[in-house]
Amino acid sequence: MRYRIEVGEPAAEFEDGFPIGNGWLGAMLRGRPGVELLDLNADTLWSGGPLTPEPGPPPARLLPRLRQAIADGEHLLAEELARRLQGAAWTQSYQPLGRIEWRYGDQRAVSGYRRSLDLAEAEAVTEYASASGPVRLTALASNPDGVVVLTATGPGAVPAAITPRLHSPHPDVAATRLADCLVWTGRAPAHVLPNYVVDRDPAVLYDIAVDAAGTVAAGMGFAVAAAVRRYGPGARLLITAVTGFRGPGQRPSADLNALAAAAVARLTRALAVAPDELRARHVADHRRLFAAADLDLSRCPPGDAHRAERLFHLGRYLLVAGSRPGTQPANLQGIWNADVRPGWSSNWTLNINAQMNYWAAESTGRPELHEPLLALARDLSVAGERTARRHYAVRGAAAHHNTDLWRFTAPVPGDPQWANWPSALLWLSAHAWDHLDHGAPAEFGRSTALPILRAAARFTLDMLVDDGAGALVFSPSTSPEHHFLVGTAAHAATSRGCAMDQELAREVLTRFTALSARWPAPADAALTREAAAALSALRPVQRGPDGSLLEWYDERPPREPGHRHLSHLYGLYPGTRITETATPDDFAAARLALHTRLVFGSGHTGWSRAWILCLAARLRDRALAAHTITALLDELCSASLLTLHPDTGRPSGWIFQIDGNLGVVAGITELLVQSHDGAISLLRALPPAWTEGRVAGIRCRGGHTATVTWSAGTLTEASITAATSGPLVVECSAPARITTAEGIPVAATPVEEAPSGRHRRRWAARAGATYRVRPAG
Repeated sequence: MRYRIEVGEPAAEFEDGFPIGNGWLGAMLRGRPGVELLDLNADTLWSGGPLTPEPGPPPARLLPRLRQAIADGEHLLAEELARRLQGAAWTQSYQPLGRIEWRYGDQRAVSGYRRSLDLAEAEAVTEYASASGPVRLTALASNPDGVVVLTATGPGAVPAAITPRLHSPHPDVAATRLADCLVWTGRAPAHVLPNYVVDRDPAVLYDIAVDAAGTVAAGMGFAVAAAVRRYGPGARLLITAVTGFRGPGQRPSADLNALAAAAVARLTRALAVAPDELRARHVADHRRLFAAADLDLSRCPPGDAHRAERLFHLGRYLLVAGSRPGTQPANLQGIWNADVRPGWSSNWTLNINAQMNYWAAESTGRPELHEPLLALARDLSVAGERTARRHYAVRGAAAHHNTDLWRFTAPVPGDPQWANWPSALLWLSAHAWDHLDHGAPAEFGRSTALPILRAAARFTLDMLVDDGAGALVFSPSTSPEHHFLVGTAAHAATSRGCAMDQELAREVLTRFTALSARWPAPADAALTREAAAALSALRPVQRGPDGSLLEWYDERPPREPGHRHLSHLYGLYPGTRITETATPDDFAAARLALHTRLVFGSGHTGWSRAWILCLAARLRDRALAAHTITALLDELCSASLLTLHPDTGRPSGWIFQIDGNLGVVAGITELLVQSHDGAISLLRALPPAWTEGRVAGIRCRGGHTATVTWSAGTLTEASITAATSGPLVVECSAPARITTAEGIPVAATPVEEAPSGRHRRRWAARAGATYRVRPAG
């Protein structure tokens, strides 16, 4: 039961379904008795095609005027110029393949209905009694064999003669039979406007043009193959899909015959595998990734602790199901989407959402699941060079608030509060650093992290200007998706030196200089000196008259005091600059800034609540952490515990966004183990109701691994396995004694630089050795 979600009725809406996935092939199951409906997706089915250069003169010519307007305090003029700095194109949209309908069981006299999702084995189950007897339907998405498999068993199961149907939202989808398989082929749209663009036509455009090689400029082809086979008294349905994607810079294929043949070939291989063997391979593959970490709160009193544990396991399950080495990164909805014009294009939104999806990849011990986002960052560090030149006339690479399969990087033609934020690559570079910091091999640092940070550093340096008081500030700069008030009736977003951009600039330049020192190259010498000089002049994030951390360059009234974004608190989390020991004044200022946001209602989306949880963990605010998890579960989760975002355009008023599910895993991990402040800190913000528990497999900076057990709310024992030899520091709520795994005492010395009420011990660790940490008493 610890790894199972159970629901007593079929899914009423898409977001109530159970998602299954193998990293690239996903299905959302409705769990209907007798007739299953599953929305099918492939991670590379998108509208559009490779990017083409925008015509016309580069808008970078406007940058000097824009910077001057900002410096002069002409906020509305700056806003107008920022709009003129934008491009004319939008990102493309993630596409559904369609909805499979399959009659698998008796629909008469249904009783005893139950559906469940086993997170440890990655299998969804629908069970009920019918007029013909019990019916059981299982569903899984196999990564080793590349198929979705539905298996219907029991006296009430329908024999194999029932053929599935595909209801595709795309026109002209053709069905045929090939090698005893049913195959559907079609085309994705050549162009789809984002769902929030309502005043332009056509919103969706299809194009039938195909060249002699079977490729197209836009509107890739796809093929879905399915086969039904008898399975005892019941049946099995196997499904797979192939898309025409050939790479971000390559014309996609619309050779439907070739795509159909590829889909059938994969399906044929899967059909040749014995059913039990296919399932066993799937379960072993999933468990290898899912079992890397664990959280057990089963001994706590029934209630919120048990629900929180299930949320933790669901988030880990979703990342395994939606992100594997070689796939695309998990997007706004992971890999699950039923709409041609999905919410916010179901793209990669880079001002919080895409990054949040991967906040827990390292700490929960599955760094390979991080690889798709790191590959995207590397791609954007190259694709963004053109954007940096065209829109800013600067070095390096720029990416803005969202991107797509084709590695779009330009500012879209929208409100500057979101369209003109140019710092996405800077934030993505933090993920490359974290991957390295958690133990990635040196080759990753040289080949991936350093090039990303180099591109980000070049862009950062050229975006810094003197503020007139001798300090360097990022300009132009916005605080993502938030306006400040101008006078009594106007608002603007374009400014300079906003808190998040200043934090990112400091982080990028500091980390680039660190890596260039670790792997020195003559070509980096001048850039390294330039970065070091800029760091010495970079303006710190400021505190306001009330002592709180400022969001903009100076004190400005926010348009939404309870705004969902918490960008000015980046330095506290996911950043690491603001800590209780190193920057106590900013730590207190961040606490006050968060309190102000919460007083005015922040946290009304799933992902915003997840960010608040992470901040509460860093602030050691146990009560806020507990309240945040409860609010997320009670107000911002669907029947299947998928996290939600308000969407007034939908019948339910909500849309599924996966970032909250994945971000909450990072928050729960941070409550129990942190490693960013010079120590492995244990049970730093344990919620009061989590009286008994164990967390295992937590990966710390340095590559060390921690397992922690507690009882009555206090540490019982922790084991830490050192990845490298050298000093190791542990922090607990009380003095601790350190021994080897065999119980031999280890000489450990107290560390004075510990947070109030906490105690640190340092010892010389040996790589590969495991150490036990127990209360000194």
